Amino acid sequence: MREVAVIGVGMNKWGELWEKSMRDIFVEAALLAMDDAGVKKIEALYVGSMSPGIFAGQEHLESLLTDYLGQCPIPAARVESACASGGLAMRTGWMDVALGLHDIVMVSGVEKMLDVDGGTATYALATAADQEWEGYNGATFPGLYAMMAHAYQHKYKISDDRFRDMLAAVSVKNHANGYLNEKAQFRLKMTMEGVKTSTMVADPLRLMDCSPITDGAAAAILCPVDVAKKKFKHHPIVKVLGTGAATDTIALHSREDMTWLRGTEVAAKEAYKMAGMTPQKIDFAEVHDCFTIAEICVIEALGFFKPGKGCTAALEGKTARDGIIPINPSGGLKSKGHPVGATGIAQIVEVTNQLRGEAGKRQLPKAKIGLTQNMGGSGGTTLVHIFKGEK
Repeated sequence: MREVAVIGVGMNKWGELWEKSMRDIFVEAALLAMDDAGVKKIEALYVGSMSPGIFAGQEHLESLLTDYLGQCPIPAARVESACASGGLAMRTGWMDVALGLHDIVMVSGVEKMLDVDGGTATYALATAADQEWEGYNGATFPGLYAMMAHAYQHKYKISDDRFRDMLAAVSVKNHANGYLNEKAQFRLKMTMEGVKTSTMVADPLRLMDCSPITDGAAAAILCPVDVAKKKFKHHPIVKVLGTGAATDTIALHSREDMTWLRGTEVAAKEAYKMAGMTPQKIDFAEVHDCFTIAEICVIEALGFFKPGKGCTAALEGKTARDGIIPINPSGGLKSKGHPVGATGIAQIVEVTNQLRGEAGKRQLPKAKIGLTQNMGGSGGTTLVHIFKGEK
């Protein structure tokens, strides 16, 4: 297989984009990626989107978005894997280039979530859970992740006050990072007290433990590494070293351990093996912090911390921008926002900018190997990608 490089990335300002349609925000991000890469024509398009039919009343995105980007009649496909749709779009595009089908491929994600009321948005998101066992009985994702949090606290015998501080520290850290990200939905600094006194959503998760509803899009351009080195020299090369994908049971009650994200563990091991890496060789990561407990569980499943030790990482500064393993320098889903189909691609935008040394005020002093982890539902699907920056 051919080696694959990221040669261009683009992302629009995320948030409440009332004046723009789904096609508008997609084209905006896609053109930014094409301009960044220095290309006017792409050969194939993959777009991740979870529920455009519910959120925007629009299916058949491959035709719509290719048309409005002015790229017909290229082959295109929409991919869906709940909140991991963007990560799956990346893996699908990577396979296209690696197998030699096309040289210039766009991978992207888009979601327009705020044009429906809260009840409809909750319904759309809940379709990523087990509808017969979880949805039918009223379990929403805040409730499911709250159960994971209680299980974690009980398993590791953590006091209520101590656990509350552990969760709040994740939110405070990610908002500190997002404050420096001009594309983030919520650029505001948070305090421990502010998180801990925010509105209760699903005990023990409060409002500031939860990622928001977001409109947004992101895109990246892939090509073979040898082509990138010959034709696209205006940015440092960012190579895709490894990719992994895995699934777990969709319902929490079917898992042996609700605190362990087996899909993330398996996908990470596959990516590490392909890249010839270990967790200790990763300099930083963008992970799926849809809720504060999610980040804690993810960094353990990725092998950055032993089971039961990820909960203290943010509190002790280990995952801060100047910590031993910076997590979510973009601000993560919590601060940057979470337009579900676009999240996995936005992670790649951040990692690419960090590896190029183009992350501005968020730039990490040591950023040579970066990882992205994007998951759907309560961990039912996970995509992991590993990248390396080269001069």
